[in-house]
Amino acid sequence: MDIIVLENFDSAQKARKVRLARALFLLCMTFLLVFLSMDAIASIDQKYPEARGYFPTATRFGDISGKPPAAPVYDGGKVIGYVFESVMVAPVPAYSGQPINILVAIDQTGKIIGTKVLEQHEPILLVGIPVQRLYDFVARYVGHNVKDRIVVGGSDAAGTTKIDAISSATVTSMVANETIMNAALAVALSRHLVTGTLATERAPATIRTHYFKKADWKQLTGNGAFRRLSLTRGAVVDAFKGQPDSGLVDDPTAPAAGHENDTFIDLYYADITPPTVGRNLLGDSTYRSMMQSLSPGDEAIAIVANGVYSYKGLGYVRGGVYDRLHIMQNRKLFLFKDSDYVALDNPKLPGMPAFNETGIFILHHGKGFNPGAPWTLQLLVRRQIGPLKSIYSTFSGSYQIPADYVIQPKVNSSPIPDDAPLWVKVWYGKRFQIAVLGAGLFFLSLILVFQDWVVKRPLLLERVRVGFLIYTVVFIGWYGLAQLSVVNILTFVNAVIHGFHWSTFLLDPLIFILWTFVAVSLLLVGRGVYCGWLCPFGAMQVLINKLAVKLKVPQLEPPSYVHERLWAIKYIVLLFLFGLSLQSVNLAEHFSEVEPFKTAINLHFMRSWGFVLYAVILLVAAAFINKFFCRYICPLGAGLAVSGRWRLFEWLRRRKECGHPCQVCAVECEVRAISPLGAINYNECHYCLDCQVTYENDHKCPPLVERRKKREKASRPLPTPVFTVGTGDTDAQAATPE
Repeated sequence: MDIIVLENFDSAQKARKVRLARALFLLCMTFLLVFLSMDAIASIDQKYPEARGYFPTATRFGDISGKPPAAPVYDGGKVIGYVFESVMVAPVPAYSGQPINILVAIDQTGKIIGTKVLEQHEPILLVGIPVQRLYDFVARYVGHNVKDRIVVGGSDAAGTTKIDAISSATVTSMVANETIMNAALAVALSRHLVTGTLATERAPATIRTHYFKKADWKQLTGNGAFRRLSLTRGAVVDAFKGQPDSGLVDDPTAPAAGHENDTFIDLYYADITPPTVGRNLLGDSTYRSMMQSLSPGDEAIAIVANGVYSYKGLGYVRGGVYDRLHIMQNRKLFLFKDSDYVALDNPKLPGMPAFNETGIFILHHGKGFNPGAPWTLQLLVRRQIGPLKSIYSTFSGSYQIPADYVIQPKVNSSPIPDDAPLWVKVWYGKRFQIAVLGAGLFFLSLILVFQDWVVKRPLLLERVRVGFLIYTVVFIGWYGLAQLSVVNILTFVNAVIHGFHWSTFLLDPLIFILWTFVAVSLLLVGRGVYCGWLCPFGAMQVLINKLAVKLKVPQLEPPSYVHERLWAIKYIVLLFLFGLSLQSVNLAEHFSEVEPFKTAINLHFMRSWGFVLYAVILLVAAAFINKFFCRYICPLGAGLAVSGRWRLFEWLRRRKECGHPCQVCAVECEVRAISPLGAINYNECHYCLDCQVTYENDHKCPPLVERRKKREKASRPLPTPVFTVGTGDTDAQAATPE
């Protein structure tokens, strides 16, 4: 009877293992099918079919990637351009307060070859102005180069290109202009399609709030605190030359014989936040009240004017934005809303002439305005040429705050010469990231060198390991974007075959430093150091599994014979990608999406749903089978395992009892890299050091447990003899306690 029960139990166990093996096989096939299906849903041309019309010769569209994000377009294996959404590159708040999202396509010369409005919430386009006018406006940018200086409604000045604004929607026009040109230039510069640099935002200057000198109008205009923009009617008429006339009798922009020198607008503007300007202009009490109402970092800009043209207009009444006046700084647009306006009544500045239009506009902190950097005030002059149609011309005045009024941040001049190689400039610009990465790698090196000391303190090792894995995910992965990939291996092999240049690989310092460290660790101890400590996606899986174990999620492990055969999948994937790379590295890169690294790490899951689903499935699987992807699918791990077969050392210690009879380490290994015979498979080991903790644990490792018990027995004190004395016997009798 007992024999029958035992046989039934063995049969049930075998059946369960077979079902588990089938389930794992089906799970692997599901992952591959999901991966293969992603090609049909990931490309930007599937989401926006019009992108195909921008590139008639394109054979495929890549996925949105890089910084800033853009999708490469291929003709065979050659990149012929990029497509991107402006909101992902340069979101600029528009009239509604929300950015306009525009699809933009550029070719390899930096020419804009396609634009389309994807999303907008402009109220001005919902109340009488057809939205088609915005579509037509953005279409005018096709054919322009990303480095062209395009001015909306401006005059045809040397070095600039004029594009007429949308009638009665000038703010929307200016925002669309900045959106398209800034986004296109950022993508073109990042892909080295054009030369130059983006205007970087340096630390802003701070106002010297305790610096004050008595001054009058003459002194403040003389030192540049107040700047002037003066236009005559003749200058405005010239700006509209060749444009339709309004036909209105009282149109100040129309030609008027004998009135060419009349004042059209005589405008003065100043940053009045510095006490020397603000206190002299407003008086002490009014200035104090104004400064109390401002938040730290706000700037107050005073504008006063005379003439027949109003800089305020009536646009702000309809939409809440002063559409005739704005500020530009470092290609950034600053608009004024009705809530930014403060009345300027009874100026106290001695010698200041009377002005019929005055006001103060507040630039609120957080918009990115730097009071110490040059900026430009732009005035839009409107000519109405029909009941619902207007044309515009832009006039500009520059401004630089006097040096005495601000404290400029210390600027450390770069020791890198202008003619230095590009990779040198990149390394200098990322010196902080390099320092943090270097510190992390040095700390990991200490753990490896002193591992015999560390593993004797399991609680310390566990805390250090979890902390380092978080560092790997957050800093190396999400912040530094230094997730290594099988593409790096394929690119390196291709470069060795077709012409190797160090400068190509030096352009990404974090990736280069990591690969250098990995190469050394491969030579010394094999693949485990990277896979167990430095891979961001692998670290995510370990952290998820540790959390799952704490939540008592059931852990699944395939039978040994299934487990060892599933190892082969990643090597097959590696061979497949390597074969493709011999034909085309770009094609191999396309299929290397079997790695979810770009989705989960580089793009922070901001990607097409197919890619996100694939990455999430793998992370969920890690909650049940620790590092499922790393064990069975990862081609990068396979490549490192092949490279690490020629390691010089085996620093993980074993005993003769390991495997026979002891199976503790083999059972507890997080990736099942220890065979039942006790040997560590360094091709699969992730160097977590758990087996070394057990190796030093005299309450867990059977040989050490046996030795500890012998020591405890040997140190136990001998029994103490007990003597009893009988009442009728004078001789003492010795008795031994039972």
